Order: sequence, then structure tokens, then C-alpha cells
Amino acid sequence: MYWKALVLYRLKKTRAKWQIYLKSDLKDTLSQAKISLQLSILALLFALMASAVIILFRLLLLWINTFTETSELDFTEIVDDWRVLLPLIGSVLIWFVARISSKRYKRMGIAYVLHRVKLHYGKLPLQSAPSQFFQALFALATNFSVGREGPVIHLGAVTASVLAEKFKLPDNSVRIMCASGIAAGIAATFNTPLAAVIFVFEVVLREYKVHYFFPIIIAAICGTVTNQLVFGNIHEYDQIGITHIPFTQYPILAICGLILGCIAALFNSSLLKVTQTGQNWPLIYRVLLAGIVTTIVGIFLPEALGSGDLAIDQAISDHPSILFLSALLIGKIIATIAAIGLGIPGGIIGPLFGIGALIGAILALFSALLFPSIAPYIGLYTIIGMTAIMGVCLSAPLAALVALLEMTNDPSIILPAMFVSIPAFLVAHQAFNTQSLFLKQLDIMGLDYRVSAVEQALQKIGVRALMDKRMVIVTDNDELLLEVLKRAEGRSVLVRNAQGQMEMLQLEMQLADEESALTRHPIEGLPDTATLNEVYAILSKERRGEVYIYQEQKEKIVGVIGWGALQKEIRSGQV
Repeated sequence: MYWKALVLYRLKKTRAKWQIYLKSDLKDTLSQAKISLQLSILALLFALMASAVIILFRLLLLWINTFTETSELDFTEIVDDWRVLLPLIGSVLIWFVARISSKRYKRMGIAYVLHRVKLHYGKLPLQSAPSQFFQALFALATNFSVGREGPVIHLGAVTASVLAEKFKLPDNSVRIMCASGIAAGIAATFNTPLAAVIFVFEVVLREYKVHYFFPIIIAAICGTVTNQLVFGNIHEYDQIGITHIPFTQYPILAICGLILGCIAALFNSSLLKVTQTGQNWPLIYRVLLAGIVTTIVGIFLPEALGSGDLAIDQAISDHPSILFLSALLIGKIIATIAAIGLGIPGGIIGPLFGIGALIGAILALFSALLFPSIAPYIGLYTIIGMTAIMGVCLSAPLAALVALLEMTNDPSIILPAMFVSIPAFLVAHQAFNTQSLFLKQLDIMGLDYRVSAVEQALQKIGVRALMDKRMVIVTDNDELLLEVLKRAEGRSVLVRNAQGQMEMLQLEMQLADEESALTRHPIEGLPDTATLNEVYAILSKERRGEVYIYQEQKEKIVGVIGWGALQKEIRSGQV
């Protein structure tokens, strides 16, 4: 009995210590904008959960595709097959899921995730996940021209951010966990760990901080290992024959880059116009129109449907026809604009790969008519087209390059792809003022993503990293307040008044008789998960004062931050 009681006592004591650590010490560490082992371990745990959700999504999609795979069909001969109507069936299913879902959580996709990361620390509502999961599943299974990276980014971000909030982590670390979930989702989908990391920094966060790097790369490794355990170490485009191109043909590559840039700018402009036009239409009209357009395209060009794999297969096939590839390119562009522009849930990267592959193959075949020596390099042109189109349309040239490098498992694409991407990017952005597709979508949806430099820097530091824990809290008693203030020895003195509100006690000099007078002024409170940005928003109005920091409940005050301390932190160069 003695030993049993001793073990129970030790367990209770250990549990109490861990609770104190989780509530205080761990939060203190995570509130700082520094590299930490704790943050990396949490990123690994959350990435495991995000990867599990993504793997479940992929397995379910693979199972459904065994019944709906369009590659088994030639719609020009078997028009009466029920799978011809898959896009229309998908439209109805997508509308039904949206109908039964809460209207408060109808936002989804990569653009919405960018908005939440920038303005809300990456916090996404859990209620948006089921709608995203099933709508995207139906869109992909019914052969709309959308990619699977859109839903996996949303689902990875939701999983990680919800877990971070469940653990009551500081807001500055919630954003890092959200970014880690996105990296895990991309890596678990495409087996591209480095591209996942770069995509997060180049497209999602749009900045680089070293303390972000380790959690995000650990999450990407976790997602990649999970992918390889379930699906094997597969590089999706390693079947494309790539031959190293001689330097004598680089001028032709530069011309192709200019053409690719013009086509990418035209595609972005057309897609955004359709998005703008259909923005205020009822959902049922938009999805049905997208289904009708996709069905018509699929009857004549079934290879234009789906994410982009069927189009890529045609681009790298033996002896492709320029005329057929051109028709297929037009059909793919129309199907993609109809699906993405009219709000079918899914990603844009997969279709961009298909469009880029077709453009690259067409340019290679046309150039081979003038310069027969180009004929052996059609595979390389295909990959270069994919890289340039993604880089220009998403304003993410480095992420595009690394993604195709990992998906082909061939480093010989690096130099020619860079050589093509530069003129493509410059002509699109300088001549046509092309901007990131995601950011323009946010403008159309009326969702902000712009944050000032000061606010962005303050969001990286939690309040627990700066708060002063040396304070005195007293009840309202005018006779004792002066004595308490004298004995506080420089510590902040907080008074809880009769209404339960907190006030700051101060001594102020009176100019008339040079005597000090006791003054009190109300102060606002913030949870200990907040960042210095929320402190700045409160105190910058009058550029003075203090806020108190509480843990879980307003009655449990753990610190105070004053305007002077905040200004000192800003001027220190750390912000």
C-alpha cells in the first residue's frame, strides 16, 4: 500500500509539473521568434496528423477513380457511356455538399488559406474542412480540370491550425504550425519535400525567417516519408524522356520563353475575368455551367479533362500531331477556366502542368519544322513549358523549378528551365502587368492580405516574450493603495475595482504644488496567446499606457506590457 501510494503521489506530482510546463514554460519559449526544439517537435506531431488526412483523401480518390477513370474511354466513339455525364453529376454533388454545409464556412482553397495566414495567424475553422474534403473529392473524381493541391493545402492547414489552437499555442506559433501543415500536405501528395518548403515560403508566407525553416522542413520530410510508405518512392514525371540540350539552341529557348510568357498572361487575364463575372452568381448556376462546359469539352477531347495527366501523356506521346495538340490545348484552357473561374473546388497547379506541357510540346514540334535538330528534345520542352507556366501564373518561379526538378528526378532541366522562365516572367509582368493568380483572386473576393511591415514583425513575437511578470494585484481600497504603491519597488500595481475591471495605479506630479497625486486609469487585457501586434493596436492610439496579460481566464493575470517596453522592443532591431 505504501509503494502504491508513493507511485500515485509521484505520478500526480509529475503531471502537475507537466501542466505547469505546458501552460507557462512552453508558451514562453514558443512566444519568442527564435529557433526552438519544442516548435520542431510540435511541427512533427501536427504534420503526422495532416499527412494522415491527406493520405486518406488520396486513397479515397484512387478508389473512386477505379469507377470513373476517363483514360479508359474514347468519348468520340462511346458517347452513350454514363461517364460522359460525370462533370454534370459532379456539379450536382458539389452543390449539394455546399447546400448542407454552413454558409459561414463556404470559403476554401489556396487563396482563402493565404488570407487566413496573413491576417489571422493561419487559423482556419474546422467546420470548413468537411466541405472542402468532399467537394474537392467529387470535383476530382468527376474529371473537372482542377488539381489536387488545392484541397490538400486547405486540409493540411486546417488540421495543423486546429491542433495548435487545441494546444492553446501562442498565435505567432500557430502560423508556423499552419505553414508546416501545408508543407506536409504538399509533400504527402507529390513526393516533393523541397518544393513543398519553397512553395510555403514563396507563395504562402511570402517571406523567409530562419526560425520558420526547421519546423516547415521537418513537416515536409514527414509528409514525404508518409507518402513513400503508402505509395512508394514515385516521381510522377520521371517517364518523360529528357535529353541535355546544347547551348547552341538556347536562343530558341529564349524565344519560346517570350511566347510562354504571353500565353500565361492571356490565361491569367481570361481566368480572372470569368472569376469576376461569376462572382455574384448563385452557386447552382456557376457549378452547372462549369459542368456543362466540361462535359462538352470532354465529348470531343476527353484528354483535356482531369488534373493534367492525360494532357501530359499526349504531349510526350510518340509522333504527336501539332494540330491535335493545339486543339487539346484550347480544350484544356477552356475546361480549366470554366472549372476554376466558376468556383469548382480544386487546385490550379495540376491543370497548369497540363497546359504548360502542351505548349512546350507544340513549340518544340513547330521549332523542329524549322530546325530539325530540336526533334530529340521534345520531352525537355514539355517540362520547361510546365515550369514556366506555373512560375508565371503563380509568381512562384523557384517553387515551380524545384517542383519539376523533384517530380522528374532529373537535374538537367535546371539551366534550360531557368533560361526560359526568366524571359517568360519578365514579359508577362512587365508587358502585361501579370500578378500572382492567388492574390488577384483575393482582390476579387474582397479578402485582404496586405499587412504593414511593423505589424508583420510584431506578429512574430508572442506577448509572453515581453511581458513583465513582476507586478502586484490589489483590491480596491483607497486607504491602502498609496502604501502598496510605495512598497511595490518599481513593480506595476494593478487594482481590481468594484465592477471587476482592472486599473493601473500611478503617482503623477502636480505642477501647482509639486506634490504627487495617486491616479488610476483602466487598462485592457489580452490572452497570453496574443502577439505584440494586438498590444500595439491597443496602445498606439494614445502612444502610452499598459495592457495586462491573462492566462485562460481574465482573473488569472500573468503579466503586464507597457508602451515604453513595446517601443524599446521595436527600436531594438528585433522587430
